[in-house]
Amino acid sequence: MKHALIIAEAGVNHNGSIETAKKLIDIAAHAGADAVKFQTFIAEKVVSFYAQKAEYQKRATGVSGSQLDMIRKLELGEAAHEELIAYSISRGIRFLSTPFDLDSIDLLNKLGLEIFKIPSGEITNLPYLRKIGMLRKQILLSTGMADLGEIEDALNILVESGTVINNITVLHCNTEYPAPFKYANLRAIKTIEAAFPGIQVGYSDHTPGIEAAIAAVALGAQVIEKHFTLDKHMEGPDHPASLEPYELQAMIQAIRNIEYALGDGIKKPSPSELKNKEAARKSIVASRNILKGEFFTEENLTVKRPGNGVSPMRWDEVIGRKSDREYHADELVEL
Repeated sequence: MKHALIIAEAGVNHNGSIETAKKLIDIAAHAGADAVKFQTFIAEKVVSFYAQKAEYQKRATGVSGSQLDMIRKLELGEAAHEELIAYSISRGIRFLSTPFDLDSIDLLNKLGLEIFKIPSGEITNLPYLRKIGMLRKQILLSTGMADLGEIEDALNILVESGTVINNITVLHCNTEYPAPFKYANLRAIKTIEAAFPGIQVGYSDHTPGIEAAIAAVALGAQVIEKHFTLDKHMEGPDHPASLEPYELQAMIQAIRNIEYALGDGIKKPSPSELKNKEAARKSIVASRNILKGEFFTEENLTVKRPGNGVSPMRWDEVIGRKSDREYHADELVEL
């Protein structure tokens, strides 16, 4: 069975603290995530002086201050990345990070990352896409705010730049924090799958709770990404739309259960239920005492448990036959 890759998205929920980032790594590892992911950026190369905060950022951090002021506090430098990569290795979990500018792509490549996550906001950034495509690495492409045409354009740039299409996973996403369930549109996972044959699909989930991510796996998502935090009430832009530790653990356990439950799709009795077959199914039995030589009829036969006798599917074959011995009521009929 192929398990979905589950990415616990720490993002910027470390609030600029290495110690908090390590606690997030601990939580992701304990919960059973395959990878923990952060965000790599140089604030001045991502956001202009004039950029305003998004509405969800204003709700979480207040209306004062610019977007640039807000994210400056959330940068992680090269030394911090090296420390967190080493710590992730020690905890047995894969370290990932999303680059938001060209220099950050170079840094993550230098640090040896083999999977590059392209966030939804960069899906129309041609120089950025081309630079990542030239690395020929595994790519996760988030598609929040995008339509199929924009996804196709991005894929074409990545492939033309050198990345093999089979190395790209397209993640359905809704870029709102939190995203309302009514706009999650999980069926778009199947639409993306049908539109780009052979490509892997996944889901980057911003809805509250854990239900949408679990349902996405049932729909065929091979990668799940979900924000998490130490505490939803911490100061910072993404905490309110993130899972708390117990929720992350519950989501991962539920996804693994669903993967087992999906099975191989072949309809046949499972080993676990075969032992109940005799007790649950029925056989043809005498409904009253039957004399030797008496004909079997609908009046002297019935169907009852257990199922270790003549199957009721042979009812028409039995009716009209002559009994070759005496039967007591409830006794299994023999042929």
